[in-house]
Amino acid sequence: MTDRVLLVMDDAFELSTLGAALKLHGTNVIGEAQKQSSAILLMRSMQPNVLLIDMHFSNEHSIDIANAIRKESPAIGVVMLVACADLRLLGEIDSEIPFGTKIVIKKSMNSVAALCEVISESRNFAAESPVTWINGNVSLPEKALENLRSHLTDLQIETLRLVADGLTNAEISRLRFVSEKSVEQVVSRIAMVLNVQPDRSKNLRVQLVGECFKWIGAPRH
Repeated sequence: MTDRVLLVMDDAFELSTLGAALKLHGTNVIGEAQKQSSAILLMRSMQPNVLLIDMHFSNEHSIDIANAIRKESPAIGVVMLVACADLRLLGEIDSEIPFGTKIVIKKSMNSVAALCEVISESRNFAAESPVTWINGNVSLPEKALENLRSHLTDLQIETLRLVADGLTNAEISRLRFVSEKSVEQVVSRIAMVLNVQPDRSKNLRVQLVGECFKWIGAPRH
């Protein structure tokens, strides 16, 4: 059986570019979608055997879409492209990843041919197969950052994401039903864990946002 790939990405340029590259390498991309509703319709009509997904810029999440499609097509292989090893920074929950999923850290994938191999391998899974991370070429600095992130709690990660979304401490406190002082303490703790040093010439929140964007693959200027 040959691969029949459904490609789901919320970035139109990445969707068209990766789709074309996969086709040039002989991968049969039978459908392309930018949101869950379109992906499910294509899945029902085209019957793919692999889902390749990267939802990074919209309010829809890769894991939610993968679970919805796996529910209707239990035998479909799932490959998730992610920008960083800590899915919490992307608003995803590790424990909800469908079994047998292969997760590819994009910066570690050095060729389209290598991705094609992962796509083909993703169809070979059994019930309750573990999730597999594909990150063999991650650099030493990136591994150090992964280790650093492991020291951040779920609360701290969520607070960092809210700061990156532009919310003030007061707004976060109202959202969390806690005092503004509590939020300030959490933000200070995040800075300490990330070794972001106080600097009168630099805004602390701007530095934290820069760190967050760096991890999730956003450009820094």
